[in-house]
Amino acid sequence: MEPVVIRTERLVLTMPTLADAESSTRLLQEPVMGTMLATLPWPYTLADAQTYLGEVAPAGWESGEGLSWAIRERDDGPQLGNIAWRPSRGDVGFWMGAPSRGRGYMSEALRAVVSWVFTTSPEVDRIGWEAVAGNVASARVARAAGFRYTGVRPVEVEFRDGTRPMGWHGVRLRADDGSPHPGWPL
Repeated sequence: MEPVVIRTERLVLTMPTLADAESSTRLLQEPVMGTMLATLPWPYTLADAQTYLGEVAPAGWESGEGLSWAIRERDDGPQLGNIAWRPSRGDVGFWMGAPSRGRGYMSEALRAVVSWVFTTSPEVDRIGWEAVAGNVASARVARAAGFRYTGVRPVEVEFRDGTRPMGWHGVRLRADDGSPHPGWPL
């Protein structure tokens, strides 16, 4: 599959590239990233970024099984965060660097990716979301993007240490209008 560019009112979502290695490495040094992101190598190094950006992200687009976008304010802007759609699991994952949090960028990016998935994949009726229980920031993003909270259970994605901690789970249905739903543990 060819990488797709998604544009919103304020953002441009593009496939991340090796040019993003230094910025993504810098943004992922915050200790909370190691705690909340299951598969992120920790500590995260420039070599980890180069592997992800040079091999994993392009392979995900080529196979269609892991579509990852760098979140930017403009076409040539630096990476602010990342969002991914994983069709084989039917879920999304995302992170935003600290300097860009609190501006609504991640909710905007998530709404755009959800819209793109539902528009281009008529067979998809639901999109899942999960976060480590207590990840209030991620839950706020999912709620703002119209996801329904479905409860607490172990996370589906195994952590780098082989554990599956308790997670908050949610779903966005094709039939949903994108409005926030009540019932979130926030």
